[in-house]
Amino acid sequence: MAKTKLNAEREHRIEMEIVVDAYTEEECAMSWYCYLEEQLSFPFTASVRKPMDSSPLPTGEHVCVTRLVHEDLCRVGIFVWVRWKERDVVAPLAQIAPLSGDKPTRVAVADWHYWHDQDRSF
Repeated sequence: MAKTKLNAEREHRIEMEIVVDAYTEEECAMSWYCYLEEQLSFPFTASVRKPMDSSPLPTGEHVCVTRLVHEDLCRVGIFVWVRWKERDVVAPLAQIAPLSGDKPTRVAVADWHYWHDQDRSF
């Protein structure tokens, strides 16, 4: 995927507040997990913003995001539990765009999308 345009404010928040003391891949993953755990308010409605090989969710589908998955599963990316077609599914947060939710939730998800869409990894 093409990289998104650099955003100085978001870059500063990510570097100075989220991954500031993360020196290894595992520390980076846990830094992101802790940040999202603190910022996200569940449940919130969302739409699927793009297809991903690791998820059955089609683009444009509406889902209810209910919680983060256990931190042990977020060592390679951030995943959330969503309610879709009367079942619970694990989906990458990079695939989900909030339709509702408070400002901290929307900002935190946008931060993760920005990081992910820059092709950054832990």
